[in-house]
Amino acid sequence: MRSHGTPRSLEEIADAVGARLIGDCSRAVSGVASIRAAEQDDLIFVEDEKYLAAALQSRAGAVIAPKSAASAASSMPLLISDHPKLAFARAARLFVEPASEQQAAAVHPTAVVHESVVLARGVCVAERAVIGAGAEIGDHTQIGAGCALADRVRIGRGCHLYPNVTIYPGTILGDRVIVHAGAVLGSDGFGYVQDRITGHYEKFPQVGTLVLEDDVEIGANTTIDRGALEETRIRRGAKIDNLVHIGHNCQIGEDVVIAAQTGLSGSVVIENGAVLGGQVGIGERARIGEGVMVGGQGGILPNKVLRGKGMPFWGTPAQPLRDYLRQLATLARLAKKE
Repeated sequence: MRSHGTPRSLEEIADAVGARLIGDCSRAVSGVASIRAAEQDDLIFVEDEKYLAAALQSRAGAVIAPKSAASAASSMPLLISDHPKLAFARAARLFVEPASEQQAAAVHPTAVVHESVVLARGVCVAERAVIGAGAEIGDHTQIGAGCALADRVRIGRGCHLYPNVTIYPGTILGDRVIVHAGAVLGSDGFGYVQDRITGHYEKFPQVGTLVLEDDVEIGANTTIDRGALEETRIRRGAKIDNLVHIGHNCQIGEDVVIAAQTGLSGSVVIENGAVLGGQVGIGERARIGEGVMVGGQGGILPNKVLRGKGMPFWGTPAQPLRDYLRQLATLARLAKKE
């Protein structure tokens, strides 16, 4: 696949991403691509030197490569970086057309925007979007087709809501937040109280808030509940994949990564830098410590605490990976004896 935009000189790209340029500094590229799909106006990258030969034989205009490639004999310009994949990601953003600071707000005729809504400079509201009373939308934010923003929603600068996002009343989004199609933010938590006499369940108040801080990204069809009496908070830089559910009163730390189909019960705390694989399930009031990694389909029991920065956990109930693998090996030996 290829992605293209405004042409940039390799010298400009090298300066922007902190890479050392070897070769023709005047050459320009206009987008990024994979090695196989690249054309002469594309920038590509390699992290592993074993792929360098394929990159240098491709049709690409230039390649971002690790330091070990600096001595390679090549007519293709090289951008040498300590972290080629990160440099490539940053370079790709240079080809995206920036929103003009002078762009006027554009509201599609079919959108329904309450008269009390505050739209800052350059806000775009697409077809059939609905924005409720008292909402505030920051500079250059894009509201996609069919989005429904309820009363008193506040959204910061440079955000992008893809089509059919639903945001419940009072939810707050910081700056540069990305929300993909079909996500639901600020819905009621799954909170009920059982009448011991009748056995019937009655709804516990769900009157708290949901706050997403700056640079958070939410995947398609993900749902995040508001707090019951206080708040659910997703802190700066957290990245949440598609089809994730986060229950009421959860606290998600900075730069946390949560993969698809993971489910968090109410009042779970995920500390900064933790990584959750796909289909992880976490019971209520559990805590995942800073930098902990939980492997796919791992299960954390209610009230459990996992600690150990950089330590991988796996299994159900989740335990340190070395213990889990040792148990599997023991079971395998026992099975062979039967």
